[in-house]
Amino acid sequence: MNSSLATAGLLAAAASCAVQAQDATSTATLREVTVSTPRGEVRPFDVPGSVDRVEGGEMRDARLQVNLSESLGPVPGLQVQNRQNYAQDLQLSIRGFGARSTFGVRGVRLYVDGIPATLPDGQGQTSNIDIGSADRVEILRGPFSALYGNSSGGAVQVFTEQGEGPPMLGFSVAGGSFGTWRVGSKLTGSSGAVDYTLSASRFHTDGWREHSAADREIQNGRLGFRLDDGSKLTLVFNSVHLFAQDPLGLSAEQYALNPRGADLATQFDTRKTVDQQQLGLTYERSIDARNALRLMVYGGQRSTVQYQSIPPAAQANPLHAGGVIDLARDYGGLDLRWSAKLALAERPFDLVAGLAYDSLREKRRGFENFYGNATAPRALGVQGRLRREERNEVRNLDPYVQGSWRFAERWTLEAGVRRSNVRFSSHDRYIVGANRDDSGSARYRKTLPVASLRFQATQDLAFYASAGRGFETPTLNELSYRADGIGGLNFALQPSVNTSVEVGAKARVGGGLLTAALFQTRTRDEIVTNTNVGGRATFQNAGRTKRDGFELAWQHETADHWRTQLAYTWLDARYRDAFCSPSLCSTGNTVPAGNRIPGIAEHALYASYGWVPPEGWRAGAELRALGKIAANDRNNARAPGYAVASLYAGYVRRWDRWDFNAFVRVDNLFDRRYVGSVIVNEGNARYFEPALGRNWTLGMGAAYRF
Repeated sequence: MNSSLATAGLLAAAASCAVQAQDATSTATLREVTVSTPRGEVRPFDVPGSVDRVEGGEMRDARLQVNLSESLGPVPGLQVQNRQNYAQDLQLSIRGFGARSTFGVRGVRLYVDGIPATLPDGQGQTSNIDIGSADRVEILRGPFSALYGNSSGGAVQVFTEQGEGPPMLGFSVAGGSFGTWRVGSKLTGSSGAVDYTLSASRFHTDGWREHSAADREIQNGRLGFRLDDGSKLTLVFNSVHLFAQDPLGLSAEQYALNPRGADLATQFDTRKTVDQQQLGLTYERSIDARNALRLMVYGGQRSTVQYQSIPPAAQANPLHAGGVIDLARDYGGLDLRWSAKLALAERPFDLVAGLAYDSLREKRRGFENFYGNATAPRALGVQGRLRREERNEVRNLDPYVQGSWRFAERWTLEAGVRRSNVRFSSHDRYIVGANRDDSGSARYRKTLPVASLRFQATQDLAFYASAGRGFETPTLNELSYRADGIGGLNFALQPSVNTSVEVGAKARVGGGLLTAALFQTRTRDEIVTNTNVGGRATFQNAGRTKRDGFELAWQHETADHWRTQLAYTWLDARYRDAFCSPSLCSTGNTVPAGNRIPGIAEHALYASYGWVPPEGWRAGAELRALGKIAANDRNNARAPGYAVASLYAGYVRRWDRWDFNAFVRVDNLFDRRYVGSVIVNEGNARYFEPALGRNWTLGMGAAYRF
């Protein structure tokens, strides 16, 4: 990493010179914002790590407001792809963590208003995030994300708006290519000691590809109560209903001949239905001027039914679990946190200590996806005989502590540790014929320390270095099958453990913010695909991996409202040890050391430039570019790199108590044909999920303040 360190040093020196040369008469200044940390609200400039904040208003400006992938491009190190498949959620990874997930979000911690959207086994989803009422999204990358526990290669936190002032009622509508539309409404305000935000939206698309239609309804709410003793109570609730067809991936040949096709998906009528409701309550109380308590409790339920394309012949094995997955999940937990502002050696010392508990109870059933017998099915894509039934539980109990000590005027030392304890258990309820009792349990424990040192060279220039350890347990989905073909959970699978180091610089230059970070993560026991045959994926622990990376970001807005956003990421993620699955070893086809970890682009670039005054006409352009991506461990299948451009224009106007906005947007302006995401290690070589061609969106909204 010596050459990269030299690059970082030159960058920091350039930033220092730019700060010193800054025009003192410039009227453009950075907006003063904060991000949420366990020790409270902190300015991003003061955080000794890589953290970004994306405002809710920017996420809604001239966008459809359906997916996080629309608006998180300015965040370096974050790769978020819209699969154009709402049955599988977004493909989201941070510094390569989560890239192998074939559905949902894996390896990254997700939170909505403090409630984990990642379950204790490490699997999460973004389907319940309501962009229409989001105040902001915060993204934490690097070593300090380990303080969030299991599967914390990074953390993404979404916060709902807090109502203020007289009631405001708003309505928005947007429509676009391929039968896509969204309608939404929102009521916000405050009265005395109560503030409120209530929102609802409905989204539909016919889909660009065949068999890719989707419907989604979200209701989201936040109620705040200030009590007489100065404490605060916040109630958040959320509900989502999703129905989505699953067009599946395409092989290279299928992609070349007909990228919009989905013949197999149509044959089996592959689809997914999700219903989720959750409720959370946060109580915050200042004990005195130095000490405060915070208690968060939450609970919810999520039911999922998914029809897969597993051929009946593959289900002839009496140990096969079928082609229809039926999950009913109840989850809940709490987080109790004490914070104190103290002094150590007569210097400021902030301390936070807490205890987090999360639980998941899952009822998992599997059914055949056909009627009749495996050799002569009478119907496909329907629920047939029961083939699997079990009760699974996952619990974690994690104490944690974090301290920040400003031991000198320009120096700050931060350190923390979390002891993560995750327990899995499975109770088999389907013991029929060759299916034996496959009940079992496993416990994973790991101590996760982190530390950082920050030096503020000038008022507008800071340097930091940090290091930490994290880990990822297998998810219930990764434990679901064993390579030997015997039923039951694969409790031989071990968690992967990673150690990360990072050095970085932050500079406020000419009213903008320039950030740079250089990092390395080494992992042992990386969880990788073992076999993927007949619709059953099994997993194993490989050897060691290494991720070297560099991130650079620049955000600036002039006094006359010209905005520039740049984000560049270089990420070299490779296997350090050779490995093979049993089927590959028998033929001598190993995955050699030095191969790239699939699903991760080496280079990523985002650039936008626009004129965004608070009122009147506005317009801008965006560029997104991504390097080629390996689709499997052997690296003999790849998605080519691409670059796509977008243009947008809009109008914002305020009349008395009315706010009005309208916009038009064109994405993939030059109608590039490209692969938007890949299904890593797909067993039938159907790796590729095509992206949309040129498409347009038109929208408008209005709000009235009573």
